[in-house]
Amino acid sequence: MRNIKLTLWLSAFTFAVLMSVPFLVPHLGWVALFGFVPLLMMDAIADAHKVRHFFWYHYAAFVLWNAFTTFWVCNATVGGGIFAVLANALQMSVVWALFRLSKKRFGGFLPYVFLALLWIAWEFWYLHFAQISWPWLVLGNAFARTTRCIQWYEYTGALGGSLWIWAANLCLFAVIKGLMDGSWYQMTFKARVTLPVVTFLVLVTPFVLSSKIYRNYGEVSEGTLDVVVAQPNFDPYEKFVSMTQAQQNVILLDLFKQSLAARPDTAGPVLLVAPETFTSDIVVGREPQSPTWQRMHSFLQEYPQANLLFGASTLEPVGPDRGRSHTARRLRDGNWYESHNSAYLTDVSGRADVFQKSKLVVGVEMMPYPAFFERIDNALGGVMGRCVGQDRVTVLPFRSAGAEEIPLGSIICYESVYGDYCTEYVKAGAQALCVITNDAWWGDTPGYRQHLSYSCLRAIETRRDIARCANTGISGFIDQRGEILSRSGWWVSDQLEGKVNLNSRETFYVCHGDIIGRVSAFAALLLLLALIVRLITRKH
Repeated sequence: MRNIKLTLWLSAFTFAVLMSVPFLVPHLGWVALFGFVPLLMMDAIADAHKVRHFFWYHYAAFVLWNAFTTFWVCNATVGGGIFAVLANALQMSVVWALFRLSKKRFGGFLPYVFLALLWIAWEFWYLHFAQISWPWLVLGNAFARTTRCIQWYEYTGALGGSLWIWAANLCLFAVIKGLMDGSWYQMTFKARVTLPVVTFLVLVTPFVLSSKIYRNYGEVSEGTLDVVVAQPNFDPYEKFVSMTQAQQNVILLDLFKQSLAARPDTAGPVLLVAPETFTSDIVVGREPQSPTWQRMHSFLQEYPQANLLFGASTLEPVGPDRGRSHTARRLRDGNWYESHNSAYLTDVSGRADVFQKSKLVVGVEMMPYPAFFERIDNALGGVMGRCVGQDRVTVLPFRSAGAEEIPLGSIICYESVYGDYCTEYVKAGAQALCVITNDAWWGDTPGYRQHLSYSCLRAIETRRDIARCANTGISGFIDQRGEILSRSGWWVSDQLEGKVNLNSRETFYVCHGDIIGRVSAFAALLLLLALIVRLITRKH
């Protein structure tokens, strides 16, 4: 039994390593196509030897996988990082526990189909409905740094990658298990031929299809827009200590000036992009009273053809007619305010077009189930963020004298992890996308590189050019095939100039969303109900 336990632990560790590699090493997304095989074999070994308390083995495997790939969250919040690892692994283990339960009531390969469907249904729920949501390790994200393999995400989104990973792993597992336990030789000749052929097709066909799409895809351009991205490189932990907001304004605007000074006098309109939460001195509805706003508009007088997109941590007064919400806080002036993570687009006219971030980081920005958690948070001294987002996605209009208005999608930081959500910008009319973020909280870890790669997935799914601006991390330009055209370095002050192509066409995925997630959720629910019925009837 000691050797069996050692085998189980080695299998758990091997699984965690294999499934971490695609998220940590560029161009190795294909490793995920067999990454689950050690865990499936571990499960089969546990059944064969009637291992007790097996839950702790697969829970440990999921904890290791989460820790290897997302340990960097602890750089920003140790408690939050540990909670994310343990809680996300627990949910994965609940899915696996239901799979093991189904093996006691379903025969043949059906429990494995149930496992794949239930896992994708859980990812779908995470991406669409869960208030406490951490979809960083959605399986389809494993190909975010291997984008030439998944050009068909324009049809399926990232959940198509999840389906591919499960199909490949289950086919390989069936072949390996059959050879190891001898059941292969009990199959009919037709079955012994069909299974390897199906496995080969599952593994190879998506690669071939993606390669064909990649070679034949031509960048759609219904016009272009000049963009300047400024990466000021402020340490977020020292941002409000080491320098004033006025000093930060000077650094940012100097970066823009360096690029604008090199532009010819005949150059046309230009979009200037600054990072997320660049300033915190703006009150919604009272923007002209902000010193930062005033400085920016003084700057824009010199460049009347420029539009400036920037992020701000804003406050919005809660008037007595609205009533106090669970997310409002009373500040020193005695008034109640709600907070937002905002993106502003403005120009020489002084207009204040704003978008409020809706997909918020749990705990840090957003208090889940506020009616329940408000009292707990108050008792703890108000440690949770209470940002409020918009009810629906809207675009920000780029405007310039004599030119047609260009609707832009401004994706703020964590929102770029949610594929179907980002399609809402395109449905609202966005012809190009911007991602503004601040990835410096995590230090020089895989976190900011993973976050950049998820923007590449969004570019493929929507077939939109993306201009990405980070306070520090990686700023850059991404084309419609998910290729990074130019990029900044880590922990450097930089500015990048580029053109983004405008596109008004909608991909199949934009039009229809996560079909694979909806179908998987429906099928998993039916099988779960069937399992419940069998459990109840067996008792009687």
